Amino acid sequence: MTYRNLRECINDLKETGQLVVVNEEVDPHLEMAEIQRRVFTSGGPAIYFENIKGCKFPAVSNLFGTMERSRFIFRRTLKQVKTLVDLKVDPMSFLKNPIHGLRTPLTAVNLLPWKNRVASVMANQIKISDLPQITSWPKDGGSFITLPQVYSEHADRPGVTMSNLGMYRIQMSGGFYKENEQIGLHYQTHRGIGVHHHAAIQKGEKMKVSIFIGGPPAHTVAAVMPLPEGLTELGFAGALGGRSFKYTRDNGYLISSEADFCITGTVDSNTTLPEGPFGDHLGYHSLEHEMPVLEVDTVYHRDGAIWPFTVVGRPPQEDSSFGELIHEMTGPLIPTVIPGLHSVHAVDAAAVHPLMLTLGSERYTPYEQERKPQEILTIANAILGTGQLSLTKYLFIAAKEDNPDLDINNIEAFLIHLLERVDLANDLHFQTHTNMDTLDYSGQKLNSGSKLVIAAAGEVRRKLPAELPKDLRLPDGFKDPRVALPGVCLIAAPLFSDYEKARKDQQSFCAFFEEAKTLDEFPLVILVDDAEFAARTLNNFLWTTFTRSDPATDIRGVREFIENKHWGCRGSLVIDARLKPHYPPELVEDPNITKRVDELSSKGKSLHGVI
Repeated sequence: MTYRNLRECINDLKETGQLVVVNEEVDPHLEMAEIQRRVFTSGGPAIYFENIKGCKFPAVSNLFGTMERSRFIFRRTLKQVKTLVDLKVDPMSFLKNPIHGLRTPLTAVNLLPWKNRVASVMANQIKISDLPQITSWPKDGGSFITLPQVYSEHADRPGVTMSNLGMYRIQMSGGFYKENEQIGLHYQTHRGIGVHHHAAIQKGEKMKVSIFIGGPPAHTVAAVMPLPEGLTELGFAGALGGRSFKYTRDNGYLISSEADFCITGTVDSNTTLPEGPFGDHLGYHSLEHEMPVLEVDTVYHRDGAIWPFTVVGRPPQEDSSFGELIHEMTGPLIPTVIPGLHSVHAVDAAAVHPLMLTLGSERYTPYEQERKPQEILTIANAILGTGQLSLTKYLFIAAKEDNPDLDINNIEAFLIHLLERVDLANDLHFQTHTNMDTLDYSGQKLNSGSKLVIAAAGEVRRKLPAELPKDLRLPDGFKDPRVALPGVCLIAAPLFSDYEKARKDQQSFCAFFEEAKTLDEFPLVILVDDAEFAARTLNNFLWTTFTRSDPATDIRGVREFIENKHWGCRGSLVIDARLKPHYPPELVEDPNITKRVDELSSKGKSLHGVI
């Protein structure tokens, strides 16, 4: 079935045993968030909170907590949406299999937003403080909307055809905001709303913004979709939801007719306030930063409104399922955007943007010459200039021809393949002093850092060791060497105090192994604070290494050199992944909240057998 609203989806999940109802009173301050995290980790059902302390509205989370449930929710439309994507990739596919595409015209009709005179969401008006004030982590700066659909239009070309629907976090309380009058709007400059805001500033106008919460589940997914040019989020929401996106207009604002809640307001060119801290998807608290402010106009809600939310934190979390669902729907589009690119994998365990694995074609090198990265470097540059892919910090790219069966989703196999073949003297390519993901603190300034492309093509160069050398000795201050995976050695280094001392640590470490050479068989060495933790799981290794290092600042090499402005090394590549003094704190749960949640899992309680 297709859902007209969120309530229909919840009823469907309940009837099919995919939703649990929590009857006990729960606190929106930390408790609801910890329940969500624990149910998600256990692979559990969607959660319906019936009784929220201090709030008259119910809430739901974990709707997209598993891929199986996401596919179930969109079971009537997912195939048709994939067909639309296929047709964009290869229009001839319809001619090859017309029966497969028979329903596509109906799906295409749903791409067109539909204007209504009346909107259910406008049935009631309330204040911001009446909404569920959910706080996810102990050090968060206030309550946040974590599944907002933020709508804006271009000042020069208003209307739905040039609109943007994005998911940007919204701070409802705390900090310096005037209660019920102002809320924080956090977005990164490259996002669609950033273009709209800039256009409004150029015209000297305030930007009108509508924030939708809830509605058909397709609307939430559409807000996080990286869509190709020419397809709006409203159109995609209609196609995925199986019915056109319905809207109305009120006082110049677009209102999603089927949303559960809607907040309208304006953003001007001058007003900013500190937003945050916020427990973010990199696994740390993003710090307080000046961000635009939305001056609240009106807050609406429909009769029987339900507040959907999620929790952001160190992956995997529910938003990991979003990424998997998006890739399932749009993966075939990527090679059409960048010729020669076969597949990409933004590594969730490394917090998505810090590490991307890619496979491309390497056809430039004549067979009589040594194969080396050439075409895949062109592909890598294209990736770093394309949409959200441009946020990538470490880009690892391999030639598909060297192993046509290599599965890009098998992270360990991919890393082994690359490390067996990479020429560390030639195949490392840096971009320095460039823009970075706002949420990544590995650079020394906000929004600033570097990128590294590591490319590999050709025959196997080395056999990767799976055990430490028996004669391995370490320089003073370094200890606890461990093998994370074949060819990767983790070593606990002295506490990072400042960058000047860190450079001396790195230099002395590399100088020691220029002489000793006992680590030469390991192409990759990572300096960490806690080697046991980082080596305990593949996910720990990925998270520690790639969220805590900036390539240009934190990479050195044994027997490193610069030749014609190219940096390389003839021994091990060394990444300093220690926590830096300016890093935000890691996300840690409140033990008192954990005890309270434990009680909800006891016999006779709503979550017994669920967590």
